[in-house]
Amino acid sequence: MTKFFMPMIPPTSTHQQVGHTIDKQGRHRFYQRGNGEAEAKLTAHLMKHIPEQPYTRAVQVVVKWCYPATGKHRSGEPYTNKPDVDNLCKALFDIMTRLHYWNDDKQIYSAVVEKYWSDVPGVFVEIEEAEEHETN
Repeated sequence: MTKFFMPMIPPTSTHQQVGHTIDKQGRHRFYQRGNGEAEAKLTAHLMKHIPEQPYTRAVQVVVKWCYPATGKHRSGEPYTNKPDVDNLCKALFDIMTRLHYWNDDKQIYSAVVEKYWSDVPGVFVEIEEAEEHETN
């Protein structure tokens, strides 16, 4: 099992957000709006926790995104602002795959993702490999 907390201000935008524009000829152009700074910050924090060997079996991943509590929100309250949890995890899991936490993110058979307001901002990650009998 791998378990760690990355103290940081979690990203409020992800690389999965798609932009749209219309060129002079009236054609639609789609592009991905990147947040390279957020990805760089996540990568730097994740590099400190790379497992010695990549996970090879199915894994369950628990992620808790903890955003800084403000005057009108108390620590522990659900965070319902953007970004969506699926976009957050897509970015996170893509980075973790590039860093060889596992061989391929298709190994993730279960993902529990939560967003909260918190007095201590950051990202909590727990990875647990399935027992042998669970993968057969």
